[in-house]
Amino acid sequence: MSSGPAYNDEKGSSLGEPEYGHDPASGGIFSSDYKRHDDLKEMLDSNKDSLKLEAMKRIVAMIARGKNASELFPAVVKNVACKNIEVKKLVYVYLVRYAEEQQDLALLSISTFQRGLKDPNQLIRASALRVLSSIRVTIIVPIMMLAIKEAASDMSPYVRKTAAHAIPKLYSLDQDQKDQLIEVIEKLLADKTTLVAGSVVMAFEEVCPERIDLIHKNYRKLCNLLIDVEEWGQVVIINMLTRYARTQFLNPNQNESLLEENPEKTFYGSDEEESKQGEMDAAVLPKRKPYVMDPDHRLLLRNTKPLLQSRNAAVVMAVAQLYFHLAPKAEVGVIAKALVRLLRSHSEVQFVVLQNVASMSIKRRGMFEPHLKSFYIRSTDPTQIKVLKLEVLTNLASETNISTILREFQTYIKSQDKDFVAATIQAIGRCATNIDEVRDTCLNGLVQLLSNRDELVVAESVVVIKKLLQMQPSQHSDIIRHMAKLIDNIMVPMARASILWLIGEYCEHVPTIAPDVLRKMAKSFTNEEDIVKLQIINLAAKLYLTNSKQTKLLTQYVLNLAKYDQNYDIRDRARFIRQLIVPTEKSGVLSKYAKKLFLAQKPAPVLESSFKDRDHFQLGSLSHLLNSKAGGYQELPDWPESAPDPSVRNVEVSEWTKPSSREKRKEKVEKPFYSDSEGESEPTESADSQSPTASESESMSEIESESGSGSDEESDEEIKSDKENKKKARKEKSKKQDDSEDSGQSEGEEKTMKKRKEEEESSSSSSSSSEESSSENSSSELESEGESELDTNKKSRKKLSTAKPPPRPLEAKQKEISLLDLDDFSSPTTFQSSPSPNTLPKSLNLDLQGLTLTDTTLLSEVSSPLLGGVKTYELLHRITGEGLSVEYYFNRRPFSPDHTMVSVQMQFTNNSEMEFRNLHIAEPKLQPGMRLQGFKEIAILQPGEVIGDTLGIDFCDSTQAANFQLCSQTRQFYMSIQPPVGELMMPVFMTENTFKKEQEQLLNPSAGKLMGMNEIKEKLTLPEKCRSDQAIVQKVLSTANLGRVPCGLDNEYRFAARTISGGALVLVTLVAKEDGAAQLTINCEKMVIGTMMVKDIMQALTQ
Repeated sequence: MSSGPAYNDEKGSSLGEPEYGHDPASGGIFSSDYKRHDDLKEMLDSNKDSLKLEAMKRIVAMIARGKNASELFPAVVKNVACKNIEVKKLVYVYLVRYAEEQQDLALLSISTFQRGLKDPNQLIRASALRVLSSIRVTIIVPIMMLAIKEAASDMSPYVRKTAAHAIPKLYSLDQDQKDQLIEVIEKLLADKTTLVAGSVVMAFEEVCPERIDLIHKNYRKLCNLLIDVEEWGQVVIINMLTRYARTQFLNPNQNESLLEENPEKTFYGSDEEESKQGEMDAAVLPKRKPYVMDPDHRLLLRNTKPLLQSRNAAVVMAVAQLYFHLAPKAEVGVIAKALVRLLRSHSEVQFVVLQNVASMSIKRRGMFEPHLKSFYIRSTDPTQIKVLKLEVLTNLASETNISTILREFQTYIKSQDKDFVAATIQAIGRCATNIDEVRDTCLNGLVQLLSNRDELVVAESVVVIKKLLQMQPSQHSDIIRHMAKLIDNIMVPMARASILWLIGEYCEHVPTIAPDVLRKMAKSFTNEEDIVKLQIINLAAKLYLTNSKQTKLLTQYVLNLAKYDQNYDIRDRARFIRQLIVPTEKSGVLSKYAKKLFLAQKPAPVLESSFKDRDHFQLGSLSHLLNSKAGGYQELPDWPESAPDPSVRNVEVSEWTKPSSREKRKEKVEKPFYSDSEGESEPTESADSQSPTASESESMSEIESESGSGSDEESDEEIKSDKENKKKARKEKSKKQDDSEDSGQSEGEEKTMKKRKEEEESSSSSSSSSEESSSENSSSELESEGESELDTNKKSRKKLSTAKPPPRPLEAKQKEISLLDLDDFSSPTTFQSSPSPNTLPKSLNLDLQGLTLTDTTLLSEVSSPLLGGVKTYELLHRITGEGLSVEYYFNRRPFSPDHTMVSVQMQFTNNSEMEFRNLHIAEPKLQPGMRLQGFKEIAILQPGEVIGDTLGIDFCDSTQAANFQLCSQTRQFYMSIQPPVGELMMPVFMTENTFKKEQEQLLNPSAGKLMGMNEIKEKLTLPEKCRSDQAIVQKVLSTANLGRVPCGLDNEYRFAARTISGGALVLVTLVAKEDGAAQLTINCEKMVIGTMMVKDIMQALTQ
């Protein structure tokens, strides 16, 4: 560009040149305004997209630096219809900033914004909605409402997030739209995307925070998603869930609060008193039932605890306030360490944290006592931080640590910061008030400060001493005399007033000094401050009533001076006292009681923390920080007296396969290894989570049967004959496999292939029960052939096929995949060292001794851990897809073309009356390192036809979603597949000794192989229905694609797997103890995977 140097000249070459767009303030005060931004306007009017893009970059840079670019609005808004995506993005950024100021011009382009809502690019759709919601004109409210409703159903979570942000804007513009907006909020609350969760909860808080009923069905989902939501969203969700929990759960500390209401009886109490007290306790305590924490209450506490390690101070503070307001007293202590860690942050963060710690330390002093030294004051701390740390140290002071704290205070008094020194002296006074043992020590130390050179230190000491002397005035008359001598030297009004009050209040202890002090004060009365004058009048009145001979004339003199004082308070006080203490004919009845009024014994002041009553505000809120209710603050609700109905949070699990009535009868008769009856008692929260859990397979028996594979008229004899036929066929199949060792095919794969053939021949709609029955019937064969099979499996297997897919319509394609799988299994690369194929290792023989093989043997557990129903996910709804619906599930089989990819089974269904052509995948939007291998293009999908195919995705051992487009001849659909962590791995078979060696290498870094491997341990309580071996194994294997490892102990369960992409080893150990207690241990090289695995397995086991 020829004009390049002019654009890049930041200051201009002379004063007469125009100012350039990237710095409108340059050019000096003498430059002409009529040429302002002309260069940018010319660039925006150019036909070249490169010039427009350069101009928009400079304009956005101006806005970022706080410059006013509103004059360019007409030139910018013309480019809103530009076809260049980059230019259009920057135009929308500009319009969001200035649309509210230039509403008339923005309205001219509203049709362009509406077209932008239909743009294929999600960023353009979101930006158009953002600009539309920034135009604050009531006439376009219906358009905004329609746009928000459409965006709430958008395929892109980013657009749905923008819709959630637009809701509060529209509500502030027109509150009559509240009902419609609540419907949109309800829809978005059901969204399972972490990107949307925080934004929609914020919209909920702004529009309808009172509608708790909207949260019920989404409560468990929000708890489970919390760890993956962005930090801003985490803070919003945690604060909302805190208020929700206060309305839905019982107070976990209710029994403790009841005991606190009944104070402990005295040490030297009589037997009668003790018996009466015991009767009272017995009468009170049975009124309350023993507290049992709601599982949903526990879920919230468990899922927020890991966030205490967040790098964001606001998130840590939000979790801390949640635990303080909701957790049992014994569990609140976990937040102390996290809050102390925040004290290493910037001073602004320290200030907020210390404000909250000061409030917490009043009620939960023991929580912070182990971290006492963390609150010691540094010389570099700002004054406000020093004062807050002093507050915390004073709150934490007790008989055991007071000597240490007082030594610290002694050092602080020597500081050059006078405000800090004054606060330290007040802290010493509070310690003396609260702890009787050190009262005399503190008082003597404060008296020594009276000789300090600094007047402010002396004045503050006088004020604190005055409060301490009120507790034991008779024992400290010498201190009162010493303070009376200081009246000539101390000039601080508050200190002088305190000395005069002390002398007047305890004048009988210093009868000779008090009149002389009044004489001196009468001389300087007219020059004193108002607060001192009031105390001089009080001193005169008290001395007149106790020693009128010496002070009568002085009192009259002082009252006459006060009578004509400029301050009306002093004049009124003088008139009132004169009538009260000097009896006359007009005096009322009160003059008789003057002595009682003035010399009545006054209670000693209680020195309390300024944070004592501040905890009625929610911790971490602005209202708590200011100690005043701020705008928009929502009160923290009180705990309910009785627990509300917990069933409102139960969500029905959506099912995709329905067993026939014949299969139901089989389940009742045969009682398979993984019994479905265990999960029938209560619904679970698994419907809200992304990862497949055991609850889907458990709840299969609850669904009504369809007319598919059988009818109610079939007899039990027919069932038995079917079993015998299948048993014979399976025997023949297993014999053939024994003869061919080189095939490398496991018995689990053999069963899968045979099962598929049977399904194709019988065209059955459901196969879960038939598989369970076949596994039971074949248990005898497995026991006899298990030892010979183990060696072959260990030698030939790199990754194991673990889950059966539902029946597929294309037989040829099915057989092809099975053959590829066989080739895959015979790969020479193995994770384990291969023993001799003909002999069983000694270690394996030892491991198998005493091992009882039940219905499902070790081999079947390793090769096919998930015997229940497969969790199916909806990828494209038939309404959104205009008749085309797409479902998918993780089939837990190796992906033949690439072993490092997760195999995803896709099923395409044409529900319309028109055919779909050329179905294929295009434009995958993947995170760095992720790969996707699509299926072959489906040329035609006839109406009513169902076609299945396999998709391979390399997730790089992460749970981040893979985004892509499914394209047909005429349409494009945006898709997103997010894997549960349990589907990112393939099972590994190993012996017990090998398992132990791998774990030992964790403790011995010199071994090298698994150095850096992390170990995560969690304790849990197993419910009654999940304490049997069968139930535990089923829950674990349905949650994650693991291989069972043999173990000689009855109460210990071991599993092993490797991640598909990185090959990282995952070892899982579950030790069951008495009364349902258990400990889960996961060893994994990748900490994130280990943490998520612990969460998912614990959730499955405790449901």
